[in-house]
Amino acid sequence: MADAHKLEIFRGLVKFKSNTQKIWGVLILLTIVTAVEVVLGIYKPEILMGHLLGMKILNWIFIILTIVKAYYITWDFMHMRDETAAFRRMVVWTAIFLICYLVFILLQEGGYIESVYHDGFIKQDF
Repeated sequence: MADAHKLEIFRGLVKFKSNTQKIWGVLILLTIVTAVEVVLGIYKPEILMGHLLGMKILNWIFIILTIVKAYYITWDFMHMRDETAAFRRMVVWTAIFLICYLVFILLQEGGYIESVYHDGFIKQDF
């Protein structure tokens, strides 16, 4: 028989009795994180509109929560926790690097397009 899946989340703080309970627990966790993102997106608290490292704090929160959800989905539903440490690192670090690179490119291009609309001229012509 294959190895049994680990039935806990949060590094063993919450334990479940069956796979079905664990799936529901992870669903509730991801739903809560998504609800926080939706509420922040709707209300956009003024305190989070300050800038940090060239971007609004609210945007940083969205990016971090999205990466956390993606990591957790990979960790639990793709059973990465049951793999060897080297394989986990290879998959997760590569994905995190590519996500950060994509976010950087999108923010750079978005900032350029915003400046073209705002200033009315093109800074760089490729």
